[in-house]
Amino acid sequence: MTINWFPGHMNRARRELAEALTQIDVVIEILDARLPRSSSNPMLTELRGEKPALTLLNKADLADPTVTQSWLQFFEQDRKRSALAVDANDRSSIKGVPGRCRALAPARQGPGRRVRCMVVGIPNVGKSTLINTLLGRGIAQVGDRPAVTRRAQRFELDDRVSLSDTPGVLWPKLEDQEGAYRLAASGAVGEAAFDTMDVAQYAAGFLARTYPEALAERYRLETLPTEPLQILECIGRRRGFLQRGGVVDLERAANTLLRELRSGAMGRISFDRPAPE
Repeated sequence: MTINWFPGHMNRARRELAEALTQIDVVIEILDARLPRSSSNPMLTELRGEKPALTLLNKADLADPTVTQSWLQFFEQDRKRSALAVDANDRSSIKGVPGRCRALAPARQGPGRRVRCMVVGIPNVGKSTLINTLLGRGIAQVGDRPAVTRRAQRFELDDRVSLSDTPGVLWPKLEDQEGAYRLAASGAVGEAAFDTMDVAQYAAGFLARTYPEALAERYRLETLPTEPLQILECIGRRRGFLQRGGVVDLERAANTLLRELRSGAMGRISFDRPAPE
């Protein structure tokens, strides 16, 4: 099936973002460390132009550290971009953010001058969590469902850095269905946009190709079947998800796989890599 998750107000968000960027010195772009390419929005790159950017690879604690390091090196090739791997829930993880922002906007240094930053990213990637952790208090609206933040918010981080949330909502570009499936598997796309069984089969196939040891160890599988549906059936049998007549409850197996993949129970998994796969 085709995953389609694109609200009608995207053009309004584009206009609002373009206008807001004229008053911003540094763009703080938050990406999901597990899938930096799939969780980006090409529109932001277009609108940002030459404006400096700090790219934060959030949820780095769930991502493959070797792959994350490759992404950091990839982003640092851009002379107007700095990059950090972070966990937005961990204050120590993001303590370097203000300093990075100031370094990207040296012209805004001096008494009474703040570096004006805007936090940008697709829904559910951690924008409000980052702001709340930086401020040390819960001000920005946070939720575990996509698209909780609706209206722009502005905060003074200290006497040298101010933060704004994105006006409007940026959404992932889902024309790339491979990226769309990765977003769905990671939990970044609302569940109404996809079929759970379909996405779980994609995830099972991806894990079997890329992280077979982690998949086999998690579900105690001595051998991995070649077909994703067979993998789900094996998971269901291992977990005892049996219905009358010994038939595996595949829906339950699918939900279990996706839940454990998203929570990190499977280990540290990355879906995207800088180089073409």
